[in-house]
Amino acid sequence: MGRSGVLAVARTAAAASVAAVVVLVAGLILGGSVTEKVIPGLGDAGVVTRWGLPGSRMVMDLAATLTIGTLLAAAVLLPLETARGGRQAAGARQGTGTLSADAVGYLRAASWTAAAWAAAAAANLVFTVADVLGQPVGEVVTGSELSSYVGSLPQGTALMLVVLLAVVVALLARTTTTPAATFGLLALAGAALLPPPLTGHSASAANHSVAVTGVALHVAAIAPWVGGLIVVAAHALLGRDRLPVMAERFSRMALWCYVTVGVSGFVNVISRLPDPAEMVDTDYGRLALGKIAAFAVLGYVGWWHRNRTLPALADRRPWAFTRLASAEVVVMASTVGLAVALARTAPPPPTGEETPVKALVGFDMPPELTAGRLAQLGQFDFTFAALVAVLGGVYLAGVVRLRRRGDSWPMGRTVSWFVGLLTILLVTETGVAKYSQILFSVHMVQHMVLNMLTPIFLVVGAPVTLALRALKPAAIRGDRGPREWLTAALHSRFTAIIAHPAVATVIFVAGTFVLYFTSLFESAMRNHLGHIAMTLHFLLAGSLFFWVLLGVDPAPKKLPYPGRLMLLFVTMPFHAFFGIALMNLSQPLARGWYQAVDPPWGGTVLNDQHNGGAIAWGFGEIPTFIVLIFLAFQWYFDDQRQARRLDRRADRAGAPGGDPRDDELAAYNARLAKLAERDRAAKGGGEKDEPTAGPEPEPELAEAVEGDGHDDDAGKAPS
Repeated sequence: MGRSGVLAVARTAAAASVAAVVVLVAGLILGGSVTEKVIPGLGDAGVVTRWGLPGSRMVMDLAATLTIGTLLAAAVLLPLETARGGRQAAGARQGTGTLSADAVGYLRAASWTAAAWAAAAAANLVFTVADVLGQPVGEVVTGSELSSYVGSLPQGTALMLVVLLAVVVALLARTTTTPAATFGLLALAGAALLPPPLTGHSASAANHSVAVTGVALHVAAIAPWVGGLIVVAAHALLGRDRLPVMAERFSRMALWCYVTVGVSGFVNVISRLPDPAEMVDTDYGRLALGKIAAFAVLGYVGWWHRNRTLPALADRRPWAFTRLASAEVVVMASTVGLAVALARTAPPPPTGEETPVKALVGFDMPPELTAGRLAQLGQFDFTFAALVAVLGGVYLAGVVRLRRRGDSWPMGRTVSWFVGLLTILLVTETGVAKYSQILFSVHMVQHMVLNMLTPIFLVVGAPVTLALRALKPAAIRGDRGPREWLTAALHSRFTAIIAHPAVATVIFVAGTFVLYFTSLFESAMRNHLGHIAMTLHFLLAGSLFFWVLLGVDPAPKKLPYPGRLMLLFVTMPFHAFFGIALMNLSQPLARGWYQAVDPPWGGTVLNDQHNGGAIAWGFGEIPTFIVLIFLAFQWYFDDQRQARRLDRRADRAGAPGGDPRDDELAAYNARLAKLAERDRAAKGGGEKDEPTAGPEPEPELAEAVEGDGHDDDAGKAPS
């Protein structure tokens, strides 16, 4: 099977490559990106750049997809192996799973594909600079333009990041041997996927806030889908072991990838082609229709896999899978070529008037601020709408799984979780989100809610505890499924460091001062990706701090309740200090941004920022009061649980066959009695005196001894 399998893989790869090239060439010609007329007097990059730019982009995308696929197979799709007979891989703890031989082979293959990814990205960088400058490639390579323009072009910076990250993956994939490190490389490769598409058409679309998030989800979902299928098909053609397990895991993942690709693709098309007629009237729309048709074909093939070929694999008929998977790989490669052609085709320009404010924030200047307009639906933010939908759906799925299994889940935790999600929607999808980009005071309301209010309710919802109870253990002993990966993350050194109370507090407090009192704030406001990152930082930093403070979910270090109260009262004044510092500023923050979007109906920029400081100063009382209420209830119920636990142990100790040493209260009182007896013996010279002959024992100690075994309340008081 070895030689014939290698030949089958080579034939499939050749067919997929030819299909991708043919579709790419056809798309470039039909889209008109390689047939543009050269205007005399303007710079022309030449025919090499016109064809080399999309060609290198396609090689880069395919190499990136293969890197993701091979790392995915090594870290997730192939089950781990448990050492037998006392043999254990180096660096692995006894009883933990290790990478199989096939997984290590895919990991080493990822090193080569990542190197090809870096080389293709470097070539694409050269062609991009030549295309922007309108100079032939030879002049760009031999001149000084390449080094001077890379840092100033967003596309150049993005491609440089890809080259650096891909090189890191290529180097580390040659020496990595542990499952955790392999998963880390997969996450690093996933991050390297995003910079190029986020600086393309999405950043300049009419509704760029929707387009940026849509293209990020699109790329993040399509890479593991395509790459995973290629590796699973190659695994089947080579006749390797564990194919049924690998195919079944890929099928589950592919379903979610397919749904994500469909939703994000639909959002992308709407953001670029708001008029449905443009789907037929424009080159961009016709290519998008071709991609939609290919997507429908892949959906049908995926349905066939789940219903026909997976049962055939279970019946040990692998060729039923390989034939269809090979054809699906060819269709996917063609779709990649079509996607590259679509990326090189300019979408139709916006038809509406482009005002300076709309060019900066994506919408026209809103009318004068009122309470009613703040409560109305504002600019749709696809990022946080998708985040809330996913978090709410996954949480409900976990609760439903517990209920179907016959387990209970507190209703209060569910209510708290969805209250937290509701607060996210209230400040990201309403008028608060729209006015927050115009007025610093409204921005501070959004910041305070996401950083100090929303995380309280999310943490009390105990999502980690729910996940640990709802997720099923891995079917194969020693393997890692979602539950095992979550457990490993909770016990990792990184979590132990970042969840330390001191570290979490520094991130929570210092992050605010560093952001606003440096140039980071204006940079984040001017860039949509930066704005998303800033908002997510508010949410994540607050969640980390209140996870440590409220401690509902498992954590590396649990603070006692007095320590939690002390941490709360020490931390919260810093936000008041921050508000006072804002109120005393004599120069506005992010002056360039707020002067560019300054509304004609508002006051001065500095006065608005003083209002924002007052909001920051006064808002801290609200979360402090809520946290105190939650801590009081937690402390009370924790004491009740401890008392019930001690009562149960005492009952078991007193039952026939029980061990009296398990009764902590009786053991505690016995120790006190022994100490009292020793004290009397020491004072009496070791002799037993009459009750009236010697000194009385200390009153408090005597009271504890007298209560032993006679007065339940006295016996329980010391605990």
